[in-house]
Amino acid sequence: MDKSILDKINRFTRRKLGEDEVYVFDIVLCDNDIDRDCERFSDGALETLKDSFIGKTGIFDHDAAAANQNARIFDAELITDSSRSTKNGEPYKYLKASAYMVRTENNKDLIAEIDGGIKKEVSISCSAAKRICSVCGNDKAVTSCDHVKGKTYGGKLCHTVLDDITDAYEWSFVAVPAQVNAGVTKKYSEADTVRAQAAADVKAADEELRRDIRRLAYFAGGREAADIASLSAANLNTQQLIAMRKSFEAKCGKGRAEVQLESTDKSEESTSDFSMR
Repeated sequence: MDKSILDKINRFTRRKLGEDEVYVFDIVLCDNDIDRDCERFSDGALETLKDSFIGKTGIFDHDAAAANQNARIFDAELITDSSRSTKNGEPYKYLKASAYMVRTENNKDLIAEIDGGIKKEVSISCSAAKRICSVCGNDKAVTSCDHVKGKTYGGKLCHTVLDDITDAYEWSFVAVPAQVNAGVTKKYSEADTVRAQAAADVKAADEELRRDIRRLAYFAGGREAADIASLSAANLNTQQLIAMRKSFEAKCGKGRAEVQLESTDKSEESTSDFSMR
């Protein structure tokens, strides 16, 4: 074993270990290809993960019990395989790590399973602050969009690009990973969840404003006015929608006595479109 490898390992030990005391193996942690969850890491995310996983412990099935610790990463590198392309046509890149275990009587069976290819698939646990839609570029942690992961738009598969890695937690031996070539388990921080919920709340509030605008426009000018108002409100932000609703509220307030409903059949038809709240 090269001395430089032992030097890297011994950065994490209380005493210097010898070559015969350690078992070293390489693992592919993750890559930039679209995985089973229709997500992939950006190149920047992989660069961050390369540094973040140095010193991280290996466990089983993401069970963060101390008794499950079995190995530790001491080195990592990002490799580009020019002979392969990802599903979205980019050069294939993967994060390869080197890990070590201390040889003991208790882990000799695990070492045999690794050598025999039984314990092979791994996944990582990390936090991604940005989740970018591959179609429109919206950060779904901030602004939602109508594009659906797994569907095709313009001949390209819609997926989420994980970016801005804020933390790396651990890596695990698993049976069925999310990534085909390595396996990835993504975990998002509490702050990410709060941002996503806030974005969902804003979207719901905007849709409520649009319904109010259509209803008020109908009472102010009939179905044609309601249709025009709906088109105008489709791409407005929250502040613009509020201003538009106030404008129609003022029109209805001034001319409420003169507002006439359309003929009976049209008013009945409109009942399902406009519900008073």
